[in-house]
Amino acid sequence: MRIESVESHAIGGTQVVRIVTESGIVGWGQTACWAYPEAVDAVVQKFATYLVGQDPRRIEHHWNYLYRMGPFRGSVLSGAVSAVDLALWDIKGKHFGVPVWELLGGKSRDKVRLYLLMGGDTPESAAANARAAVDDGFTAIKFDPIPHGFGDMTLHALVAGVEANVEAARDAVGGRADIILELHRKLTPLQAIPVAEAVRRFQPLFIEDPIQIDSIQSQGEISKRINAPFANGERLHTIWEFRELLVAGGTQFVRPDVGLAGGLTHVKKIAAIAESFHAAVVTHNFLTPLLTAASIHLDVSIPNFVAQEYSKGDEGPMARAYPGTLKRDGGYIHAPDAPGLGVEVDLAILPEVGRTLLNPLRNPLRDDGSVLYAV
Repeated sequence: MRIESVESHAIGGTQVVRIVTESGIVGWGQTACWAYPEAVDAVVQKFATYLVGQDPRRIEHHWNYLYRMGPFRGSVLSGAVSAVDLALWDIKGKHFGVPVWELLGGKSRDKVRLYLLMGGDTPESAAANARAAVDDGFTAIKFDPIPHGFGDMTLHALVAGVEANVEAARDAVGGRADIILELHRKLTPLQAIPVAEAVRRFQPLFIEDPIQIDSIQSQGEISKRINAPFANGERLHTIWEFRELLVAGGTQFVRPDVGLAGGLTHVKKIAAIAESFHAAVVTHNFLTPLLTAASIHLDVSIPNFVAQEYSKGDEGPMARAYPGTLKRDGGYIHAPDAPGLGVEVDLAILPEVGRTLLNPLRNPLRDDGSVLYAV
C-alpha cells in the first residue's frame, strides 16, 4: 500500500489533511494550530513531496522524518505533523478494519467521561450554565471565572469577582459535578496566587493555565506555590517539553492536544511520560468533531485518563461537515467501533461552518494602551 496523494486545505480557523492511498483508502487529519492554519497548510504541502509514494503504515518512521526534515521547530511544524499523523492512523485503522484505539493497545475503558466547556464570567451565568450542564448529564464542567474587564481591575476586585463566580457554580451543582477553572493564561504570577488561594475552598478538580506558557520553569515554580491541583500543556508541542514541565514540578494534569502535540503517535508518548510521574491526562480539545474523535481514541487506550474536554459546538451545524461525528450519551462518549477514526470530512460543507478564530486587529489592550495577556 502506497500514498497516492496528499491534499491540504486551510479553511477558516483550521487546516484539514486528506491522504489517499493507491488502494483507495482515504485518511483525514486536522491541526489544532488554529491561529495560523495557512502556515500549517504550507508546511503540509512541503511534506507531500516526501509522503507521496510512501507506505502509510510506517507511522512512527514518517513522524520522525517529517519532524526532523528541517532544522526548525514550533507549533506550526507540530501542528502540520499532527494533521498528517492523524490521517495516517485513520488509514491504518481502515486498512485493518478496526478502530484506531485497537491499534493503540486496546481498551482501557468502555466509555469516556466528558467535561463541558461553558461560560461563566458572572455569578448568574456561571450558576445557570452549571445547572444546565448537570441536568444534561455532565459530571464535570469547565469555565473561565475571570470577570470581564479584569485587565484594569484592582487585585481585590479581581479576586472577589473570580471567587463570586466559582461560588455560584459550586452552589448550583453541589457535589454532583467536578468544577474545572480555566484561567486562559490571563494572569501574572502575583495575581494568580491569591486568585488560586481564594477558590481553593470550592475544591476545583484543577486550575488550568493561570499564567502565560512562555517559560516552562515559571510553570513549575508557580505550581509549587499554588496549593491546588494544577494543569497546563495545551500550547506545548513535544515529549521533551512535557518532560521538562513535569520535572520542574509543573502539573498534576497534562493537557496535550492531539492536533498540536504531534498527533496520536506523540501524545500517546506524552501520556506515558505523565504516567511515570503519576500525572493524569486531560487532552485539550475545542475545535472540531474530527479532533474530538481522535482524542476519544487516545482516551480509550490509556490508563491515566481523567476527563475529556468537550464543546457542544460538535452537536451544532459543524457536525454536518463531519459525517460520523461521535454521539454523546449524557456526560460520556462510548468507545467508537467504526474503522479508523470513525469521522469523515465533507470539504464542500466545511467552508459554510468554518470559523476564523484569530483577528489580528482585535488583540486585547488595557485602558492605558498596553497589551493585555491574550489567550
